[in-house]
Amino acid sequence: MERSPDEDAALVRAARAGEEDAFRALFEKYKERALGVASRYARNREDALDVVQNAFIKAFKRLDDFRGESHFSHWFFRIVANAAIDAARQRKEPQASYDEARESEGVSVRDDHPERDPARAAEDSELRQAYQQALGELSPDHREVFALHITQGLQYREIAQTLDIPIGTVMSRLHYARKHLQKTLRRFLADENTR
Repeated sequence: MERSPDEDAALVRAARAGEEDAFRALFEKYKERALGVASRYARNREDALDVVQNAFIKAFKRLDDFRGESHFSHWFFRIVANAAIDAARQRKEPQASYDEARESEGVSVRDDHPERDPARAAEDSELRQAYQQALGELSPDHREVFALHITQGLQYREIAQTLDIPIGTVMSRLHYARKHLQKTLRRFLADENTR
């Protein structure tokens, strides 16, 4: 069952007082969503797990910095996103492939339908590559807003609070990211509409 922000605040207070079970409860509640955020920046699942682990350590050490002006989840996902961006910059490697990101979320990307049309399978593979390339062309700021909205389901206001940016900036970045993806993937979208 999902805890309310008030319950999170109580857990934060208990964790500050040294109750390990309280911080463990926050970890259990947010670890999967944190992994989803980290996966958008990481090369593979192991790197994403490292990012999440480091983010939880940072959050634990910085609990006194959490002032409760926003939800704990917003504050924490900002730490995760910043840790993921920092790790990606340190590696100076391309972002995770579409397949790796989907597999890290527990979604099988393998073709379980041998009767499937080989031409369609090739198109899907090409689409995944184009999608990954389009995401990689976005700035980290645009990709971060896109990931929080699309993969984590956060609303504009939640993203603004998480990243400590104006809601207009969230809207602008998300609009830019969508337009870029539409432009880059236009050929695939046109092909899909003709089927």
